Amino acid sequence: MAYLGLHALQHRGQESAGIVAANTRGMTQERDMGLVADIFTEDRLARLKGRHAIGHTRYSTAGSSQLINAQPFLIDCHRGKMAVAHNGNLLNAAALRLELERQGSIFSTSSDSEVILHLVARSSARTLEGALVDALSRVEGAYSLVFLMRDRLIAVRDPHGFRPLSLGKLDGAMVVASETCAFDLIGARFVRDVAPGEFLIIDSSGLRSEQPFPPQPTRQCIFEHVYFSRPDSMVFGRSVNQVRRKMGVALAREHPVPADIVVPVPDSGLVAALGFAGESGIPFEFGLVRNHYVGRTFIEPKQEIRHFGVKLKLNAVAALIKGKRVILVDDSIVRGTTSRKIVTMVRDLGAREVHMRISSPPTTGPCYYGVDTPRRDDLIASAHSVEEIRAFIRADSLGYLSLEGLRKAVDDGDTFCAACFDDNYPIAVNQRAGTQANLFDIPR
Repeated sequence: MAYLGLHALQHRGQESAGIVAANTRGMTQERDMGLVADIFTEDRLARLKGRHAIGHTRYSTAGSSQLINAQPFLIDCHRGKMAVAHNGNLLNAAALRLELERQGSIFSTSSDSEVILHLVARSSARTLEGALVDALSRVEGAYSLVFLMRDRLIAVRDPHGFRPLSLGKLDGAMVVASETCAFDLIGARFVRDVAPGEFLIIDSSGLRSEQPFPPQPTRQCIFEHVYFSRPDSMVFGRSVNQVRRKMGVALAREHPVPADIVVPVPDSGLVAALGFAGESGIPFEFGLVRNHYVGRTFIEPKQEIRHFGVKLKLNAVAALIKGKRVILVDDSIVRGTTSRKIVTMVRDLGAREVHMRISSPPTTGPCYYGVDTPRRDDLIASAHSVEEIRAFIRADSLGYLSLEGLRKAVDDGDTFCAACFDDNYPIAVNQRAGTQANLFDIPR
């Protein structure tokens, strides 16, 4: 079941994957670099002995892309064997790691998640649950966590609720996952979201819920609805599909333009483009086709093949585009280089005009809470106007959805974090840390 659930969550991380299984006799682990379907052969699954399990797909935000950082982590300490899987980013991980190392701790990974395990092992609390609460009370940042022991599973979401975590039920058993699409695949029923700051203990006696942390303002990641989550999921109590359609509708109202076709940039621009086309009355066409079978590595040809990196993943349909006024709908512009190549590709096929519409506001700041965005200097919107970006990507016009329009689309009652768009960071960030991958490179 964990293996199937990870299939549904493959979009959340493609660097590595792992599963830890447990029963009353012990715990077993399998993890490797690569995709879920490639890692978990029948032989590997057969070695995972147990009645319950946790799994993880990784996309690095803290710690390098190496096997040692693949999760779940499995340790054996004086409290017994314990495994953990973490989605999010700990802002004070570097400082805590330095403190722990000075006290004698030896780290085996460069991941911020390992800090939690060392804090648990060193806690003076009498119970394991108490040690987990003690450890998590010391960390700052974003975390949705699952801990697995031989006789129980514990799920925790940080008090701000940055990253999603949902609770489901399958034939009397409780399951948790980052997105509800994992429940759909295994036939589980969605029960509710794990609440921000909630500490769930699941064992043979059932489920117990605690709220051990001081309450904080809820700040759910708005970018989950813009890009990260699958459209067939319910995230933060909202249908991702419906939210993205509303974003497209609002975008069409805010930035109308005469055109012949609306073309999504697959896959994340698809649903917003449907909303845009429906509201504008302009025909929707699959003018860009995505290659879903691109591997992690490839032999790059000589420079003569123009825009190779984009063409490896996307190709334009000439018969739909030639002579047309085209509206391209995408979810965001980061550095601008990919958008520029897509616009150029469409122009090269004979489009009369190319208009770019983005279903989110300009991305002006990096995320420090679990989305691997570049440094601020690498974000084109942090230092350039919309008109300057339009000129760079070579579009005839460029329109971004306003922050007000985005918040309305997600039905925001002041519960979302939009720091990547408005620089309003809920937790103070040490700017010296740069991107998440450099959290442990802070000068000591």
